[in-house]
Amino acid sequence: MSRILVTGANGFVGRNLCRELLQSGHAVTGLVRKAGSCVDGVQEWVHDSKDFSGLDADWPERLSADCVVHVAARVHVMRDDVVDSLAEFRATNVDGARRVAEAAYRHSVRRMVFVSSIKAVAETDSGQPLREDDPASPQDAYGRSKLEAEQALTTFGSRTGLDVVIVRPPLVYGPGVRANFLKLMAAIARGVPLPLGAIGARRSVVYVGNLAQALAQCATDPRAARGCFHVADRDAPTVTGLALSIGRHLHKPTRLVPVPTSWLRAAGRLTGCAESVDRLVSDLRVDTSRIEAVLGWQPPYSTDEGLAVTAEWYRSTH
Repeated sequence: MSRILVTGANGFVGRNLCRELLQSGHAVTGLVRKAGSCVDGVQEWVHDSKDFSGLDADWPERLSADCVVHVAARVHVMRDDVVDSLAEFRATNVDGARRVAEAAYRHSVRRMVFVSSIKAVAETDSGQPLREDDPASPQDAYGRSKLEAEQALTTFGSRTGLDVVIVRPPLVYGPGVRANFLKLMAAIARGVPLPLGAIGARRSVVYVGNLAQALAQCATDPRAARGCFHVADRDAPTVTGLALSIGRHLHKPTRLVPVPTSWLRAAGRLTGCAESVDRLVSDLRVDTSRIEAVLGWQPPYSTDEGLAVTAEWYRSTH
């Protein structure tokens, strides 16, 4: 049994990770900003300072951990009206992560698993699935902040001996999902016609249950030491295929209009959404061969199984 501290334990990924760890017999402490929000069986540590300031001084006297899994982050904001978006992302995702690492090291934690993002590497692939050693070229403030956090934590680990493990997932879906994936499900459920019927681009995704299992293994497996791993479902569905699968599991007819990709790109330029459209119609495939080879990890759920569970959740809650 290991003792695991999970930041963001009450969030979408954090709650699923805590369940996975508890089911595997580990002792779990959840670092959260609001009490009473973790899954049953998690010991809560409430620390409500912004960006983890004062974390070291606030560390509970009796809290001992073998590993901290740093899930908490400032994620993509759909309507971000801050003056300096990159500064806001850096404050939480870089400075905050560094404070967590410093506090963990000072309190004898041996390993830190940092949940990064494939966006730290790229928004699209260049003809081959993205590997961990591909040159990083993040395209937005979120991706840049995640890459900077990776670099800061790796440097800190090299200097102090803290074992830093980096995990880069693509888009995460599952029960409780929010943001664009939820908007897509809602549109399909309502029968809204969508211009996605001719997009052959393949986009890797990861079911939250697969990600939780991979994070749990990275937290406890000695072979993960100082590793960087890409985690995704085995499938990389086309955008069209993903929408059709969602509709099938929602038991709704998926109304997809086969708009040519060139038209979509033109519409994106006219509406100021060129970058978003370019990502939508471009491949983003993730190579998971390293975590498979080093840890023997295999995704326990297929994309179809993950979508089925996600659709069942949506039907029961909306």
